[in-house]
Order: sequence, then C-alpha cells, then structure tokens
Amino acid sequence: MSVVIPFSQAVRERTQAVHTETEGSAFIGELLGGKRSREDYIALVAQQYFVYEALEAVALTMANDPVASVFASPALTRVPAIEADLEFLIGADWRDSVTPLAATSRYVARIREMANWAGGFVAHHYTRYLGDLSGGQIIRTLMQRQFGFETNGVGFYVFDQIAKPKAFKETYRAQLDAVAWEDEERERVIAEVARAFRHNAEMFDDLARATETTAA
Repeated sequence: MSVVIPFSQAVRERTQAVHTETEGSAFIGELLGGKRSREDYIALVAQQYFVYEALEAVALTMANDPVASVFASPALTRVPAIEADLEFLIGADWRDSVTPLAATSRYVARIREMANWAGGFVAHHYTRYLGDLSGGQIIRTLMQRQFGFETNGVGFYVFDQIAKPKAFKETYRAQLDAVAWEDEERERVIAEVARAFRHNAEMFDDLARATETTAA
C-alpha cells in the first residue's frame, strides 16, 4: 500500500535539487563568504526590489481568490522594507540608479503571468517568502557582521509582524496541504516552484557577471 505524503513535503522533496543548486550559486556563496563588496550586496537588493514589486502587485490582484488570498498575508509584505533599505544604501534618488538585469526581467515577466493562475502565484510566493523566513535570516546576520549594518540596510529580512517564524512556516505548509488541487494541478505547481528556483539562479548568475569587476 502506497503512502500518500503531504503536498508540502512533496514540493520540498521534488524541488530540493534545484533549490540546493540555487543556494549554491557562486554569487551568493561569495557574498556570504565575505568575498563580495557592499556594492555587490546593494546590487542584490536592487534586483530583489523588482521581483517583490511584481510579486506583491500580483498578490493585490489575488485578494479575492479563494486559494491565493490564503497565502498572501500582509505580514509578509517586503516592498516597503526594500525601498527603505535602498534609500539607506543608495540615497533618496535610488530609483534613478537601479535597473533590472536581463534575468530579473524574465523572472518578473513570469511572476506577472501568474495573475491569471492562482497555483502559479502560490508557487512563486512559497519560493520567495519561505526562503526569506529561513535562509534569509542567515544572510541578514552575515551582512550585519560584514558591513556593520544594524537594521537599516537589512530591513528586508526583518519580519517584525511575525513573532514566531517557525510556527508561521508550519502554518503555511499546512495551508499548502489543505488546498484541494487535483493531482494534475499539483504537478503544475511543483513544476512552477522548480521554475521559480531556476529564475533565482539565473538572476544570481547575471549578478555575478554584472559585478565581477568588484568581486574581492
């Protein structure tokens, strides 16, 4: 008799390889290893701005969707924090100096397509925010240590409306398990999660190329 595993577990297990590959990108490895400059970190924050601006714009269009709206918690909203970080890191005119890289533009375009597919939106939402609540906290600590930040500059990683991230993630996964998707739709969602990770990896690769002259 086959054992039916929770959907959240299936997503995690079946995207683990591409997730690990993304986390192991050269740019992120060098940044966390202290081999990248403050300017390289700023470049990462700038690209994240475009991704989250798109994701949270789509979230607004999903406000009345019975599935997607369950996941789009206001406590996760990141754009205001990223904007504050960029103002601190670059200055009040930061919008004039940030541009999406080619890979970021492709990633953003894909996210915007999810306005017509709740399952796809959840796939991208899951990939970003659960990562921010997990590995993102390690990035925050290391950037504070390397560049002397307190909260300014790393506010993106501070979820001040989520008192217990572990419990929040457990609830999120339980909500994933509870969605009454048919098997075919679940397969599509898992494939989209993997695609989201690949978009992240491509963005990191573009960042590595764009900043290679400033790498330590």
